[in-house]
Amino acid sequence: MRDEVWLKDRFEKIWEMAFPDVTRMNNVRVRFLGRWKNKFGHIKKLKNEDTEIVINGLFKEEAIPEYIIDLTLAHEIVHYSHGFSSPLPKKYKHPHAGGVVRRELKARGLGPLLRKERGFVKNEWVGLYKQLCPDKTLRRRIWF
Repeated sequence: MRDEVWLKDRFEKIWEMAFPDVTRMNNVRVRFLGRWKNKFGHIKKLKNEDTEIVINGLFKEEAIPEYIIDLTLAHEIVHYSHGFSSPLPKKYKHPHAGGVVRRELKARGLGPLLRKERGFVKNEWVGLYKQLCPDKTLRRRIWF
């Protein structure tokens, strides 16, 4: 099973490989949290002005391909580079305006991962989610 140290190492490698031109203007923390079906990660600015990137806690499991974690980290770094939840100036009014995140990921050489992610989400994610979270996918009985 993956841990926070592993995640921090992946994060540093992704930043170094794909975002060497993006200056870190504050402390950026990364961690696993939650067990979400419809969210792979998010970014937010903390009260102390640090930035926190959270990756779906289910991604600790080895059944989740590393490229999904890498792409999720890269997606959140794009938000950081565009000034969302970071001290950098905002480049856009909305974080996903006109597909800017996908375009940026492609421009940084991550297009092949986007294609793989699409197949994973379409063909594998729901089944894996049901295996990893059977308690969340049980149908609830309605008692009259």
